[in-house]
Amino acid sequence: MGGLRLTGLHAHIRAIATLLMVTGCKSPLNPRVLIVGNYCHDVLIRDGDVLAETLGGAASFISNVFDGLSIRCNLISKVGQDFKYETKISHGAIVAPSFETTVFHAYFDLGLGGDGREDRVLKRVSACNPITPMDLPDTRFDFGMAVGIGGEILPETLERMLEICRLVFVDIQALIRVFADDDGTVSLVNLKESGFYRLLPRIGVLKASSEEAVFVDVEVVRKWCCVVVTNGKEGCKVYWRDGELQIAPFLANQKDPTGAGDSFLGGFVAGLVQGLSVPDAALVGNFFGSLGVEQIGLPKFDLRMLQRVGDEVQRRKMQCASCCYERSDGELKFSKTLGHEQFHSSLGMAKRLSLRTVQERRCDLPCSPNSVDQSLPPVYTGQPKLLPTRFHEEPVRTIDNEP
Repeated sequence: MGGLRLTGLHAHIRAIATLLMVTGCKSPLNPRVLIVGNYCHDVLIRDGDVLAETLGGAASFISNVFDGLSIRCNLISKVGQDFKYETKISHGAIVAPSFETTVFHAYFDLGLGGDGREDRVLKRVSACNPITPMDLPDTRFDFGMAVGIGGEILPETLERMLEICRLVFVDIQALIRVFADDDGTVSLVNLKESGFYRLLPRIGVLKASSEEAVFVDVEVVRKWCCVVVTNGKEGCKVYWRDGELQIAPFLANQKDPTGAGDSFLGGFVAGLVQGLSVPDAALVGNFFGSLGVEQIGLPKFDLRMLQRVGDEVQRRKMQCASCCYERSDGELKFSKTLGHEQFHSSLGMAKRLSLRTVQERRCDLPCSPNSVDQSLPPVYTGQPKLLPTRFHEEPVRTIDNEP
């Protein structure tokens, strides 16, 4: 056991060192990113009424952020022949002829948790087949992202990702979600009970929501890999072996928490890919997480806001040309460099200006619905989307505020 602990420590230090080497102006010139996780069909229901049917899955939310920031990636996802979003995705999927596309029902009910907050209850209605090692490209990547939502990430698939990717980010939901045989109800198991526990020392970053972190034992796992825990309006916290760092949130008017954690992870990795330090990249993650909860379904971003965010990221990268971490007693330590708070303010301003622009555009819209400018970004009005035909009407149960 002592040897295992030592191996885990060495692997942890190597993972931290790699994370720091590929960030803070030291990222590869043209980094290659691999995203692994299935697309799915989300049906959002409240009080028996369908609010929306939308493309879902962590891979869709993450690639949505990447596309918005013009970051190239390879995406491996499986769908059934019934997949209905071919024209809405920019990254193709593997069609599994003998399987249906993964479908989740999300039932929303105010006060479900007994504390007045809005919770989701999830059920997996159908599941596409898992992604196998043979489905992965036979090439090398700088960043890998294991972001399964319906049990499609197998231990051997993650192990293969660890072999071909320099640094792997894992969303804990891909490892600890289980589904009831009778109705697909989603529940969580302790990470130690999963088949993935032995791989922890080789993982670079493990992301979890505050609800999921209960099943992880952060104090133990942080000895083997970095852990990032998101906590909604509280922002997120980054843990490593001997330290932790709280990263500030952004204000958001929540309408749908689905995909918030995925949008966070997309923004976080996007920041690292573009050369930001870990604390600054986590700010970008919080930023996109806040955008994600303000729309129902897959977020649509204002182009001018994205341009401003891209400019702020590049400006921040140039500011941090010096070292983005410190050493203390031989241990690596993340730290916020000078200007971190200003970077937060700049991103917040980009969001506020975007909201103001959208509001001004809505005020200037012509009265005739036929003359509406089609270039305007869609804005959720707060009204339920009642569909003429409902795709799976059975409600779902889940307890967390993130997928």
